[in-house]
Amino acid sequence: MSDQDAEIILKDLDDNELVQQMQDDLYDGMIPEVTEGTQILLDRGWDANMVLNDALVEGMRFVGEDFRDGILFVPEVLSAANAMKGGMGLIRPILAASDDQKSTGTVVIGTVKGDIHDIGKNLVGMMLEGAGFEVFDLGINTDWDEFHRAIDTHEPDIVGMSALLTTTMPYMAVVIEEMEKAGLRKDMSIICGGAPLNQEFADAIKADGYGRDAAVSAEMAKTLLGLNR
Repeated sequence: MSDQDAEIILKDLDDNELVQQMQDDLYDGMIPEVTEGTQILLDRGWDANMVLNDALVEGMRFVGEDFRDGILFVPEVLSAANAMKGGMGLIRPILAASDDQKSTGTVVIGTVKGDIHDIGKNLVGMMLEGAGFEVFDLGINTDWDEFHRAIDTHEPDIVGMSALLTTTMPYMAVVIEEMEKAGLRKDMSIICGGAPLNQEFADAIKADGYGRDAAVSAEMAKTLLGLNR
């Protein structure tokens, strides 16, 4: 099927059918179709927040559930996230220009000091964006000063820390201790994750949650903010 044929089919669908088709196309990682569906809904007068929540975020929810249950794997999730970005490219400018921009919440994430691994962190960021969060990714080798500046700038609801090396795991405790010293801990939740971590470690460093994978981390973020249904 050519892109032109796909466009004609999408335009022939009513709104409910189109939203369903967009969710299916997002699940399958079909960037042109998701982008075109987003534009069609906007052209029909849909509010940008409605397109985001009803089509894109809801579509990523299905992806997250199947990733959590072992039905989908990392490549499929990355493909779906890229498809969502196609639609977000049209929606973001509209939301940025409006006074009623809404998000699920704000998250600052980073791989901690001494650790340069970022695949897991990047996947968590994508899943959080797919759940409607505004995500500020500090990258790798992130020290307390970088976390502190980001917290002051973005005032996040949640701070997420990642580590893949056992030698860098203790730095998470340093960040949490510094947050407590700065009086910031009471204002936000902390999630930690990474292959060598477990719930016992999260409890020991007084994190609010341990995300064993990207899908769980996204669900936990919503739970911490009281948003899960």
